[in-house]
Amino acid sequence: MSKNILEVNNLRTSFFTSEGEVRAVDGVSFSLPAGKTLGIVGESGSGKSITSLSLMRLIDHPGKIVGGEVIFKGEDLLKKSKKEMRHIRGNQISMIFQEPMTSLNPVYTIGDQIAESFQIHQGLSKRTAKIKAVEMLKLVGIPSPEKRVDQYPFELSGGMRQRVMIAMALACNPSLLIADEPTTALDVTIQAQILELIKDLQKRLNMSVIFITHDLGVVAETCDYVAVMYCGKVVEYSDVKTLFKNPKHPYTVGLLNSLPRHDMDQEDLVAIKGAVPSPFDMPKGCSFAPRCPFASPICHEKVPELTTLEQGRDVRCWIYTDEWDGDKEVNVNGKEATVNR
Repeated sequence: MSKNILEVNNLRTSFFTSEGEVRAVDGVSFSLPAGKTLGIVGESGSGKSITSLSLMRLIDHPGKIVGGEVIFKGEDLLKKSKKEMRHIRGNQISMIFQEPMTSLNPVYTIGDQIAESFQIHQGLSKRTAKIKAVEMLKLVGIPSPEKRVDQYPFELSGGMRQRVMIAMALACNPSLLIADEPTTALDVTIQAQILELIKDLQKRLNMSVIFITHDLGVVAETCDYVAVMYCGKVVEYSDVKTLFKNPKHPYTVGLLNSLPRHDMDQEDLVAIKGAVPSPFDMPKGCSFAPRCPFASPICHEKVPELTTLEQGRDVRCWIYTDEWDGDKEVNVNGKEATVNR
């Protein structure tokens, strides 16, 4: 049996609009070893959140998963019935959504919303489920859980609401937790507390975690592996230490160069030129080519495939293939690129 709890192969999700097809997730592939944390990063519009919703089979019309595989514990989730997926969601796979105030139901108490998972997936009585809800609030560090369990979302702070979302997600002890921008709209101190809480609970409950984020600092602090996305595709996949030490894709290098660090002046930050292309007018060839300082003719003509450079490390860039027709001594990150020929 595979050591990976999750294997995503050529996942494709499109939205069919009056203006045409938008390939929001276009051939995404990655794997996640059991008990580890994967960060999925990229600019807004790169397809991170749609990827996470696709994993959960939560794509609504006009969106549709049009191909690929999502192998979870050896079984393809895309072949599961709607009834089977309802049993898996919230039970084996849980998700923390971006904005807790819009994800929590304002007319139900915190306790009722957490207890619902126990009632649906574990068949507990309403009274027993409420007792378990108090235990979950205590687990995520909410003070006076016996009091908070009867309160409504508007009575809690942003940080507490996010902790409630975590409590709901972990209610049935899932094997995989997907956290979509879990620290958005929280101040820095609360962000650190939430991230530390998730890391602590992961160790205690032996979960695998996927972090969806645009914050490379969060990735460096919390993740074991990282998948960098651009325009619906994974352009680089690596263990996190290797990626930060020696990034290979020009887009990854651009993201890291735009990240503030304590040992550099603000003036040294380098922005990635240009903008993400419109999903209705994608460039021919590599989608990053119009913004890439190393782009050669082939980059504007053909879409590169993921190329394996080393064990477990993939890059979607022509530089690392035999078909590269640009400078053979290109230095992508200030060091000589290791070209796989």
